[in-house]
Amino acid sequence: MKFTTAATTNPIDRQRYVGQPLDRIDGPLKCTGSAPYAYEHHHEVPNAAHGFIVGSSIAKGRIAAIDIETARRAPGVLAVVTAANAGKLGKGDMNVAHLLAGPKIEHYHQAVALVVAETFEQARAASHLVQVRYTAEKGRYDLAAEKGSAVKPDWESDPPDSSAGNFQRGFDAAPVKLDATYTTPDQSHAMMEPHASTALWEGDQLTVWTSNQMINWCVKDLAKTLNIPREKVRVVSPYVGGGFGSKLFLRADALLAALGARAAKRPVKVALHRHLIFNNTTHRPATIQRIRIGAGRDGRIVAIGHESWNGNLPKGSSEVATQQTRLLYGGADRMTATRVAVLDLPEGNAMRAPGEAPGMMALEVAIDEMAEKLGIDPVQFRILNDTRVDPEKPDRPFSERRFIECMRMGAERFGWNKRNPKPGQTRDGRWLVGYGVASAFRNSPVMKSGARVRLGADGKVTVETDMTDIGTGSYTIIAQTAAEMLGVPIERVDVRLGDSRFPTSAGSGGQWGANSATSGVYAACAKLRTLVAARLGVDEKEAEFAEGAVRHGGRSQPLVQAASGGELVAEDTIEFSGGLDKKNQLSTFGAHFVEVAVDAVTGETRVRRMLAVCAAGRILNPKQARSQVIGAMTMGVGAALMEHLVVDKQVGFFANHDLATYEVPVHADIPHQEVVFLKEEDELSSPMKAKGVGELGICGVGAAVANAIYNATGVRVRDYPVTLDKLLDKLPLAV
Repeated sequence: MKFTTAATTNPIDRQRYVGQPLDRIDGPLKCTGSAPYAYEHHHEVPNAAHGFIVGSSIAKGRIAAIDIETARRAPGVLAVVTAANAGKLGKGDMNVAHLLAGPKIEHYHQAVALVVAETFEQARAASHLVQVRYTAEKGRYDLAAEKGSAVKPDWESDPPDSSAGNFQRGFDAAPVKLDATYTTPDQSHAMMEPHASTALWEGDQLTVWTSNQMINWCVKDLAKTLNIPREKVRVVSPYVGGGFGSKLFLRADALLAALGARAAKRPVKVALHRHLIFNNTTHRPATIQRIRIGAGRDGRIVAIGHESWNGNLPKGSSEVATQQTRLLYGGADRMTATRVAVLDLPEGNAMRAPGEAPGMMALEVAIDEMAEKLGIDPVQFRILNDTRVDPEKPDRPFSERRFIECMRMGAERFGWNKRNPKPGQTRDGRWLVGYGVASAFRNSPVMKSGARVRLGADGKVTVETDMTDIGTGSYTIIAQTAAEMLGVPIERVDVRLGDSRFPTSAGSGGQWGANSATSGVYAACAKLRTLVAARLGVDEKEAEFAEGAVRHGGRSQPLVQAASGGELVAEDTIEFSGGLDKKNQLSTFGAHFVEVAVDAVTGETRVRRMLAVCAAGRILNPKQARSQVIGAMTMGVGAALMEHLVVDKQVGFFANHDLATYEVPVHADIPHQEVVFLKEEDELSSPMKAKGVGELGICGVGAAVANAIYNATGVRVRDYPVTLDKLLDKLPLAV
């Protein structure tokens, strides 16, 4: 099915199931521990051996020699895999560094060997017997020191630089100016489930049960790395215990499980232990961002420039921290630029809301600083500089843009009018209290996505797609879509996900998953409706599918009757065509409001209240969407106050590589969170009229916290996280 604009009459619009806050259908499985994760497929693979990865102890250099003989003779050991005995390996399209090192070492904790044994404990013990001698080389580990050597990344799809008008001229002429630099640190995804895989060879056929967000990408890169045909690879990932972007790509656990299983001639399971995850897998790279804003004395922005630098391995991707600045506020003279410096740290790559999350941590503080220079309320300043079109391409309007409504509703619900605009004036005993605000913005891409739908003789509907559920509720919204389209109770819908034998979906990532995947199911259900109508001899255009029946011309026939002659099967793929994204800009918007209290003596910050108002198309399941947003808000608090991968600039690794020293928010850190969804149905986005909220909820949160801290204390911190050491010597004296 090709999508151009939503149909005038659309079964989804009934919203008997779609749009309702239904409980997650996979909830009971997860609450009872019955949902099998990647390391737990004991039924399918009852005799799996265990693999333990040996990580490099240098960040850059070469393996001079590796001795595995002692490890091979250790109790229970079945095989030891290294680059020397693994056979010729290719490299997947999505991997910057090789997943099995040798002889070149590209980053710290890069896998250099896998020890396979009967038990996990035996594999772990034997891993310490692998002797590796390295020739270390001098590496580059400091972004600030390498900033001057940064270059423009070579992108084809999205140019790293953009401009409109004449930024420098406009900025120079502006009567009110801001020129400030902000930094965000390296951050870890820190998901609950580790990267894990179980691999089984049956002849030349490989099956890998893994924790992966993008099944099709994983199949392609696994086949390419192993130099085998794609049709020989099956990837299964029915449940993913969190990924946040770290599981978008093939990682060492899946590849080494496959290599270990081939070497040991046994199924093998591999899980990255927590210490290895931080340096072996991907992370959000640090940024240095310079923002310049020029405005007239009336408060209207006339010039805005945003430059960002980050580091990565050679040929690594960039953190596109400037992309929201291209679209969020008006102003005729504009400029954005992105530069990447080569660093020999572990690979930087996508983490929840890549680009906008760290970009708005800088931009939205700069907007507050500019509002203060102008003497304008921060909410009003943002509203004043709203734009109805893409500022760089004025002939391209937004499909929907309810940004002002988000701001106004949020200000009213939060009680923004009680905020004292003068910093450091509001106290609650020893606590300094402040309010902060920030805009929320995230683009809303759509991806080609397919599904297969079956109507059985028992009247049950089965949906099959390789879409994944990473804790976001894919099972439920897909069931809601099928129930709505075919008019059956949701209890009669069976959803099967995360298997490469199923039609290729959009996968989970980039805030495109829910909208795209349900649109693929919509397309398959639409085709099945055609088959049902033909089988029952009714006019599909006039038929109503409801309550397990097909109604037409005053008659009602049970839906199951259409399958009396045999199962009906329909498969289709949604393809977004017609250049909608060229004619219109599809984005999601919101507003974040935060109240904090800062201890006037110690500098400890506590978040007291949070509010998010979101405009993100039709909300397919408000209960699940709220969970997504409050989770994103929680990650935003972590980014603002504590999350920071500390680089050892001598050795070249992240020193705090566990959950004891890499701090993330816990229950005691998070207060009441309120989430409001504006009613919005974007007919240009998809037949579902949805967009996405999973990443919108984090965009701007860090800045809202930082702005609230400034309002509470009068201390402006431009280097995240805003830890108490950055406040202590600047706090007003305790009274």
